[in-house]
Amino acid sequence: MSSPASSIHEIWFLTGSQGLYGEETLHQVAEQSGQIAAALADASDLPARIVWKPVLTEASSIRRMCLEANSDDRCVGLIAWMHTFSPAKMWISGLDALRKPLLHLHTQSNVALPWATIDMDFMNLNQAAHGDREFGHIQSRLGVARKTVAGHVTDPLTVARVTTWARAAAARSELATLKVARFGDNMRDVAVTEGDKVEAQLRFGVSVNTYGVNDLVDVVDSADESVVSALVKEYDDTYHLAPELRTGGERHESLRYAARIEVGLNTFLDEGGFEAFTTNFEDLGGLRQLPGLAVQRLMSRGYGFGGEGDWKTAVLLRALKVAAAGLPGGTSFMEDYTYDLTPGNEVILGAHMLEVCPTIATGTPSCEIHPLGIGGREDPVRLVFDAAPGPGVVVGLADLGDRFRLVANDIDVVSPAEPLPALPVARAVWQPRPDLRTSTESWLTAGGPHHTVLSTALTTEHLDDLAEMLRMELAVIDGATNVRQFTRELRWNQAYHRLALGL
Repeated sequence: MSSPASSIHEIWFLTGSQGLYGEETLHQVAEQSGQIAAALADASDLPARIVWKPVLTEASSIRRMCLEANSDDRCVGLIAWMHTFSPAKMWISGLDALRKPLLHLHTQSNVALPWATIDMDFMNLNQAAHGDREFGHIQSRLGVARKTVAGHVTDPLTVARVTTWARAAAARSELATLKVARFGDNMRDVAVTEGDKVEAQLRFGVSVNTYGVNDLVDVVDSADESVVSALVKEYDDTYHLAPELRTGGERHESLRYAARIEVGLNTFLDEGGFEAFTTNFEDLGGLRQLPGLAVQRLMSRGYGFGGEGDWKTAVLLRALKVAAAGLPGGTSFMEDYTYDLTPGNEVILGAHMLEVCPTIATGTPSCEIHPLGIGGREDPVRLVFDAAPGPGVVVGLADLGDRFRLVANDIDVVSPAEPLPALPVARAVWQPRPDLRTSTESWLTAGGPHHTVLSTALTTEHLDDLAEMLRMELAVIDGATNVRQFTRELRWNQAYHRLALGL
């Protein structure tokens, strides 16, 4: 079974100083930096364990520490603080070798200054305002990708920003070893679901490979009947089960087959070490139903998914599931379907054929069966619900040929203006920021995909941190966006990223 976040993830806390100050001062540095690390760990909902490391005072130990971080799979990132003054040339070889995400914490041990007692001993010990500028300079000189957070660890905003970065670091770590199973190829003649899987493995670390649908069918057909029965009971206990799907109902066998698909999919993915997958309604092999309920439930347990062979969205969904683990709200595969263009009340209605994750649902989903005029198979079982209102973000991953681009839009999920009795699929309605016209014109100008990830758990700051770690373009559409400026930003980005390819 998929796990959205690992309890063995670690973030290493590094402290810089130098031998000039003597052992007594270095002892105080170690004591105070340990207190900062402990306070950060205690005050935040980090998706990883803070691991304090001994104070670093010379180049060889710094380089060894960075190399150890690179080779330790538990380490998802480093937090560095220059407690005193750590001459930055000592950091060159270590930072140049570092391959893990870095956060520069610009803080100090004390909150307020002890004005009446400050002397030079205090000044020599507490000079992060001095030392962190040296460290910031060498990071910029070397072109190190990092996040800089200034503030004391007793400030909730400081902690929140570190936690956001840590969640992005956990997502980045997940991408480095992610395996994606594609059942069949992508939908025929569709451009945006294509992509360079070799470049994705080089850039992100993710491995994407295709498997015959009938390889899955064999596992589905061999599902243990007792396991299927237990899953059917779980459906009955968890959802509002349509009468015809209940035991003795005329469509109960369809529910059992939906459960069989879930058992088979879960077994196939678990045995292969896959944390994301795709399906394609044009390539169902011996499957009697298009997987609907099974896909929805697997997403709710943290698996990435993309419809019609869209492996890029499956990758993105898995990464953002990891980043969102434990947060309120949900994260789902999504597609912009149609608009309400009523002046002053423009909204987007998003859905997919069947595959929307119930983590974004309001209330208890209904488990139903209805015809589906696509795929050429038996009527599929699915969960039907509306998405819970609240702020969120929609993000898509596009392959532009020479690079990948993330396109994100801040949104507000709203309740449908009226009930949707004739639309028996899971759906979300949202108002894009700043407005529908600006949002859609900007999205289309950026070449954003029609398959996306919708999250009411994450923000664009999580995406910004992740994009920085991946050295990847992120185009954000938010409340301040105007199309003219956004178009210019895309052109600047294009020039920058093409130049960076040659560096």
